[in-house]
This record gives sequence, C-alpha cells and structure tokens, in this order.
Amino acid sequence: MWSPGYGERVKPLDVLGVRVEMPTNQPIVLLRERDGARHLPIWIGAAEATAIAYAQQGVVPPRPLTHDLLVNVVTALGDELRTVRIERIDDGVYYATLVLGSGVEIDSRASDAIALAIRTGAEVVTTEDLLAESGITLAEETDDEVEKFKEFLDHISPEDFDT
Repeated sequence: MWSPGYGERVKPLDVLGVRVEMPTNQPIVLLRERDGARHLPIWIGAAEATAIAYAQQGVVPPRPLTHDLLVNVVTALGDELRTVRIERIDDGVYYATLVLGSGVEIDSRASDAIALAIRTGAEVVTTEDLLAESGITLAEETDDEVEKFKEFLDHISPEDFDT
C-alpha cells in the first residue's frame, strides 16, 4: 500500500477540466489542490482529453468507450475505484496508480486515471512534494482567468479535440 514518504502529506485535487494549449493545440487537464491555490497542469493526448470532457459533461455514448468499459469490468468483478494517486513526474510524464476498494493497485497513465476518477467519483490525490515540484500558483488577479476557463469548459465539446 502506498504511503507518502517522510515529510509528505497527501493532497486532494479537484479536476477543473480540459483545455487546448495554444499555439500547439496540445490538450491539457488542469487540477487544483482542494485546500490551496496551486494548480497541477498535465499535458494529455486528444483521446484522453475527449474521454475527460465526455465524463465531465455527462455524455453517455450509445456503446461504452474504453474508460467506461474498464469501469464496467471493475464493477462486474465486484470492486470499485476508490482513489487515483498521481505519484510522480519523470521526464515530464506523470505516473498514477488506481487504488481499488479491494486494495488492488494498478499502474496507470495520469490522464487515464483522471478519466476513470471522473466516471466513478473516486478521489484524486497527490503529495505535497509533487505539488511543490510541479504545481503552479495563479496570482490573485487571475481568478478572472479561472472563471473564464470554467466558462470555456461549459461551452466546449469533445469534438473540439478531434485531430
């Protein structure tokens, strides 16, 4: 079972949403520490961006997409996703672990783990050390930018991520 190292604290994160970084058109998912001002931006692929956007918008496809299928398999096996841990970053790549109710832990890409967490309501957490290393703090005057970002999320569709 994972536990933070000496001096580390587990920090819950909220998923703010997905946006496209300009001018590269690279999708990014933005997380924010629940009890603070730091944000954790994670660059992701177009397919994962679409999966996250679908889940946040409550889109139910006629047939299960890959992330929906995985949730269905875990549920059919009598388990549930409890926690997504974003554990580390190595050469710009975030590593995560899915923690099931049974105690089983599964290695995952952070983007896939976040897409699953949104579908199941599982908590997303990281450590204080990772937030200190990779988190960014938005200045007070950028609160308006966060509101604009939230408004942007309300008007974006998953098709906007098609490449």
